[in-house]
This record gives sequence, structure tokens and C-alpha cells, in this order.
Amino acid sequence: MPDLTFVLPDGREIGFEAPEGASLMQAATGYGIDGIVAECGGQARCATCHVYVDPGWAGRLPPIGRNEEAMLALTAAERRPTSRLACQIRLTADLQGLRVEVPERQY
Repeated sequence: MPDLTFVLPDGREIGFEAPEGASLMQAATGYGIDGIVAECGGQARCATCHVYVDPGWAGRLPPIGRNEEAMLALTAAERRPTSRLACQIRLTADLQGLRVEVPERQY
């Protein structure tokens, strides 16, 4: 199971394990991570699961798809080079140790 670390806007770090095959958004909402709203339920239609992927991990993720790119243009918080939608990141053994930062706002 991949170990995940979410860095909250106040600097707190929350780490936990999540099952392979789940999306990062499913893991976050299942664990109760504040700041991951996920209004559309993982359909890449709302951008309320926006996260900043740690730069050391960004290159390990699959490329951003067309729908994700469109939604990232609508994020409430600043878009950064490592911005991703958590619903579009599937957890695999290769992502063991993934670190992401939760933006200050999703709306």
C-alpha cells in the first residue's frame, strides 16, 4: 500500500496508507483530509481536489490529460507547475511515499 503525505495549508503533515488502484482523491476523502472537497466525485469536472505535487514526485505521474488540463485552468488557488487533480492520480506501488500539498482554498 502506498504511503501518502498531505501537507495542509497550516503546515501540518498527515500521512497514511491507501490501497493501490484508488485515486489520490478517494484516499484523501476516505481519510478525511480537510481541503479536498471533490464535488464531482472524481470525474475531472470541478477542480475541487486540486493539489500541488511535491516536485520530486511530479515526473513520476502520468501526463495531464485534456479534461484535467481544462479543469486546472479553473482552480480557485494559484495554479503551479506541479498542480494536479487528485482524482486523476491512481495510486500504484511506484507512488509509495508520494507527498502533496493542499491549497488554501478550492473555491
